Amino acid sequence: MKKICFYFLFLLLAFLHANAKHDSKKDSIIITKVWDKAPHNAFPDLFRHKKYFYATFRESTSHVGNENDGKVRVVRSKDLKKWETITQLHLPGIDIREARLSAMPDGRMLVTVAAGVWKDNQYLSLEPYISYSDKPGNTFTALEKAEIDPVIKRELDWIWRVTWNNGVGYGVMYQTYPGHRGGEWKAHLLKTTDGKKYEQVLELPVDGNPNECTIRFDKAGKMYILIRRESKDKMGVMATADYPYKDFSFQPLKWRLGGPNFIFLNDHELIIGSRFHEEKTCTALFLTDLKGNAKKIIRLPSNGDSSYPGLVIYKKKLWALYYSSHEGKTSIYMAEVPLSEFEHT
Repeated sequence: MKKICFYFLFLLLAFLHANAKHDSKKDSIIITKVWDKAPHNAFPDLFRHKKYFYATFRESTSHVGNENDGKVRVVRSKDLKKWETITQLHLPGIDIREARLSAMPDGRMLVTVAAGVWKDNQYLSLEPYISYSDKPGNTFTALEKAEIDPVIKRELDWIWRVTWNNGVGYGVMYQTYPGHRGGEWKAHLLKTTDGKKYEQVLELPVDGNPNECTIRFDKAGKMYILIRRESKDKMGVMATADYPYKDFSFQPLKWRLGGPNFIFLNDHELIIGSRFHEEKTCTALFLTDLKGNAKKIIRLPSNGDSSYPGLVIYKKKLWALYYSSHEGKTSIYMAEVPLSEFEHT
């Protein structure tokens, strides 16, 4: 009888131990709400500069509307817990959207935004604007227009993100048309040395209405561009090229993108953050190879109007700042994800 009792006690302890490990794994991702003070809080970015983490996000009445009241708030934190406001970027009567942060060679930060006027379901105007921080990151300049290479005919224009490599900043400016009509959208690879004046490298040969693009570089200087597409099959694309970045290879992805961002986990793998279109739309993190083939998908608490994650790896964790409306009000959230979660099994 004692042997039987001991056997069942052993099974019970083994079961509890296994479930404790499972719960620990499940609970290892920590989600906190960072900001919800405006009626609509969205489109964040996250960036580490010197000893601070900087976050940007748009505050407005709605996702987009005739109010044209979108403003970008810039906040910072030393511990990713307590945030202080540094500035608000705004222009009277113009909607300011989707600020993206990057580090310039001279030690300042560059902020790129889109500034537009929306009326009755279409943009009347849309242009790229920029702002600079001082070197310590304590102040930011007022918004000013970016200067675009005159060889590009201006339409509704948006430089979605700038990434620097060897003293040169690269970004993709995508172009749509008033009312989103008038032909295929275009995507131009641009470069800059001062953050304000942009020269065309080439027009990317991508169909399907290319738009939001994030550029990263590997250690050898190879360029990777993650491209969202809005027509035809709508699947995302990963484009790659070596310097001088004029001869690209294109790898179709097996899912749609929304607010795409990515970083290198190591020399062979990427972490991609994006809206994930399933039966229930959510924000997700993808562990992929260098071609964007998914090995693992982590779905973050989110649904509906969500995504656009800012990504930083710090102290063996991925910090992903994203927005979502899964709790009702569209708000900014931080996901604290141990890098062990990205171990491929």
